[in-house]
Amino acid sequence: MTPEDILANIRNIPDFPKKGILFKDITTALQKPEVYNAIIENLYSLIKDLDIDYIAAIESRGFIFGAPLAYKMGVGLVIIRKPGKLPADVYHEEYSLEYGTDSLEMHKDAVKKGDNVLVIDDLLATGGTVAATCRLVKKAGANVVGTLFLIELTELSQNVKLPAPVYSLLKC
Repeated sequence: MTPEDILANIRNIPDFPKKGILFKDITTALQKPEVYNAIIENLYSLIKDLDIDYIAAIESRGFIFGAPLAYKMGVGLVIIRKPGKLPADVYHEEYSLEYGTDSLEMHKDAVKKGDNVLVIDDLLATGGTVAATCRLVKKAGANVVGTLFLIELTELSQNVKLPAPVYSLLKC
């Protein structure tokens, strides 16, 4: 299944969550086992040659792709969560939103100095959450070797500066 076939299975929702936004609803693709499998296989083909120790998956849709890819690659999975959801000591990182700030956390023992980490989320737009996740990984002394997305909104992502290569299956 080609990236174009996958994109055809993603529903566009106009004006969600607010007016002027065209929301990419991936649930329609995930409902079809053959499309979900094709997503995982296509994402895997983008990163299979990277030297990775861990995949850091961003809450919550990054989990959908990070877990099967970590399994397929035989590497560990690191969970990046909103504040207050991880039970042990955490690194904390704030990032800017259009109106205000938000933050993410990662267990301090999730990765160690020198580990190679791939950061994954479903969508790259302005890059705030992925940049914050990269900073979390670096706080632990690990290396961010790449960032991976199902969808990249190129109009919004064109000025995003990330500390590692960006791999995107679908560019919209």
